[in-house]
Formats: sequence, structure tokens, C-alpha cells
Amino acid sequence: MRQAEIYLNDIMAGKLTETDDGKYIFEYDSIYCSNPKNPSISLTLPKSQRRYESYTLFPFFANMLSEGSNKALQCRTMKIDENDEFGLLLATAYADTIGAVTVKRIK
Repeated sequence: MRQAEIYLNDIMAGKLTETDDGKYIFEYDSIYCSNPKNPSISLTLPKSQRRYESYTLFPFFANMLSEGSNKALQCRTMKIDENDEFGLLLATAYADTIGAVTVKRIK
């Protein structure tokens, strides 16, 4: 199981988990969710106490990844399988992302 904290403008918004059986789970942090001033991280993941589950990486997070030759170069350089989207997300989306969302691996 791998996990990451999801930050929006440097505020911890939730947690993204990849389970051992390949399921992805996104849950908003209860403190983040209880503040009406905090927005959703995306339109496809509305702010809610609901637990979002999928057997594919949520499109919002997949769209944070490089594509094509940039993805191939990143994977080769960091020794990450090109099909390991969650691994690539953990390795690349912790800083300097396009937009306000960052992804930080939970040790």
C-alpha cells in the first residue's frame, strides 16, 4: 500500500491511497472538509466526507503526469515502470506542479 497527502495551496486537503489490490482511494481530510472556505481540489472530486474509490488512477491525478517522451525520460531517469502512474505521481508531483495541487508521499 502506498499513500500520499494531497495539498491545495500548501494546505493538506486529503489523502490518496493505492491499495495492495490496485484500488485507488481519495478522501478529504475532515478538518479541510469542515471549513466552508476550502474549495474542492477538482470538479470531479467534489469536497465531501465521501470516500472516492476507483480501480484506475483518478483522471485529475493522472492529468498531472507527463506524457510521451517526457514521461519516458522521467521513468527511465527515476527507474519507474511507465505503467506505474502512482509511482510517477509520487516522484514528480511534490513541487512545481501546474496548478495549486501537490502530492507528498507518506513514508
